[in-house]
Amino acid sequence: MTQYRISEAAQLLGVSDDTVRRWIDAATLPSEVDQAGRRVIAGEALAARAVELARPSQDPTSRGTSARNRFAGIVTKVTADAVMAQVELQCGPHRVVSLMSSEAVRELGLAVGERAVAVVKATTVIVETPEPA
Repeated sequence: MTQYRISEAAQLLGVSDDTVRRWIDAATLPSEVDQAGRRVIAGEALAARAVELARPSQDPTSRGTSARNRFAGIVTKVTADAVMAQVELQCGPHRVVSLMSSEAVRELGLAVGERAVAVVKATTVIVETPEPA
């Protein structure tokens, strides 16, 4: 079973090492001691905590859709020429970049500071893992 040191868990959850230690002390995040005497968190427990902490941004649209990958956020950059545009959104901790027509940008009123939802519907999703240490 994969185990994570406190610093690794903190990085994956986007919190400080001290926050992870407080959760361990409060028994809201289970931990154990490894063979080297270090406090570690089991991968399954860390994954469960990550799901608990994930709070999706409120989706301002109210339409039915088959797409499950929806990232509500704010437009942070729009680069457009006469035909094409690149739109960047910050959706929580995730930066999402979309290429679309400049006409679509105008029709949607996409501008820095506007709320938007990035909808990802793909048949190919690549998942990578780090090389073993």
